[in-house]
Amino acid sequence: MKASESVKNYPSSLRMYTNYTVREIKKICQTIGPRESGSESERKAQEHFADEMKTCCDKVEIEDFKMSKYAFMAWVVIAAVFGLVAIAASFFVPVVSLVLILLAFLCTVTEFVKYWEFLEPIFPKSTSCNAVGVRAPKGEVKQRIVFSGHADSAYEWTYTYLGGKNLLFGIVIPAVLGLVYVLVVSIISVAMSSAEETPLWLSIVQYAQFVFVPFFIAALFFTNFKRPVMGANDNLTGAVASVAVLKYLEDNGIRFENTEVVAVTTGCEETGLRGAKAYTKNHLDELKAIPTAFVALDTLKDYECMAIYNKDMTGTVKNDPRVCALIKKGAERAGLDLPYESVYLGASDAARVTTLGVPAATLAAMDPGPPRYYHTRLDTIEELEMKTVEKCLDICLQTLFIYDEFGLKENYDDVEVDAEVVSPKSKN
Repeated sequence: MKASESVKNYPSSLRMYTNYTVREIKKICQTIGPRESGSESERKAQEHFADEMKTCCDKVEIEDFKMSKYAFMAWVVIAAVFGLVAIAASFFVPVVSLVLILLAFLCTVTEFVKYWEFLEPIFPKSTSCNAVGVRAPKGEVKQRIVFSGHADSAYEWTYTYLGGKNLLFGIVIPAVLGLVYVLVVSIISVAMSSAEETPLWLSIVQYAQFVFVPFFIAALFFTNFKRPVMGANDNLTGAVASVAVLKYLEDNGIRFENTEVVAVTTGCEETGLRGAKAYTKNHLDELKAIPTAFVALDTLKDYECMAIYNKDMTGTVKNDPRVCALIKKGAERAGLDLPYESVYLGASDAARVTTLGVPAATLAAMDPGPPRYYHTRLDTIEELEMKTVEKCLDICLQTLFIYDEFGLKENYDDVEVDAEVVSPKSKN
């Protein structure tokens, strides 16, 4: 059965759950507000999601895990401080300069590129949680599909708010180049440290480092840890849409024969994908025991930028090609030919699930620019795009019904599509 055949008036029903999604987002924004990772407000949002899941799931649990809410984004501050001190040290103790700048790169690579919890031990711990709802099939569970969005919201990125992507990259790019330059200078300074007198060219090279000082200082204020944002789009859209899929099944009396459907609203995505890691590790045996597809939903906002992310974690992780193909076929049934894209800077929950060995991919609709609302106070209910939410819900439902019928496959070329398939950019 196709999703569009599961009820008599599918377009009307789809609009109903779009309205549900938008109402829930507005309710959470108005009654709970910003949801800092590991905070009481994040937990209240998760409790709300759990209550909603209880109306459509057979089993609902809130699963706690420990995390350090400042550890992930602290790498920016630490790298900037090490960069500043390394510049001064290059004149007097070059080896210290080299050690500091190497530590700056170590923090950057482990936390931002690889999302390892390198800095976690030096920060105080908080308790966060995931909300997990399971809708069982009629018979034996032979396969599973998970829809997931994160409940927490980010700390504000100062320069994205003040000047958008131009100001953001106008600070980030010189700061990164500065770290590279200081590294090179430190290596040269160590190599020349045995010289009786510092050559003029080396002095010029060393003093040239001060060009990057303003950018390192600016990096200290990259993240406003005192201001978590509302996160109406990033990512209440994905979290509520995940629950809406199960609400659709319950309200229309649909229960699959052998497919278990799960909704997970994760905590702490914005602080290093900690919730996705906790969920996957807690359920790893069962997730690997039967075929499982994990579909992450993130920032369902910019229609023309809707895409399937087959590369993730700054392009270093390849999400499962079968899950990508599954979502793509679901999108085709919804009338869209979605491109495959990469998360070039940053990561989604799917990346963490993938690295732990569970098939996963991400459906998102966000201008990779990034847009002005991304991680800023501008991400409010006024920025919601119902058209995008509705189409993404359609894709999720189409994907779900295809998965129930065909399971996880290398390709879905034999799955029929009874609609004109166009690029989302052609339907603005």
